[in-house]
Amino acid sequence: FQYLKRFERGRDLDRFRYKALSVEGSPAECVQLFLLHCGVVDPSWAELRNFTWFLNVQLRDCEASVFCNPDFVGDTLNGF
Repeated sequence: FQYLKRFERGRDLDRFRYKALSVEGSPAECVQLFLLHCGVVDPSWAELRNFTWFLNVQLRDCEASVFCNPDFVGDTLNGF
């Protein structure tokens, strides 16, 4: 949700890192963003769960990868 919220506002995500235990927005806003970005017109709860699980895994791996670290790659992957 933290990434999607910043993405919706057009913020730079290259240097953002997930903030554990940080509460942002309301549950309704969270579900609304998931519905907007999951790619399914009328998703079931299972489809929303799978979307959030997949997105979480991808973002966690991205944060852990040295190749996605802006301090390591500089501006060679700006906006990637």
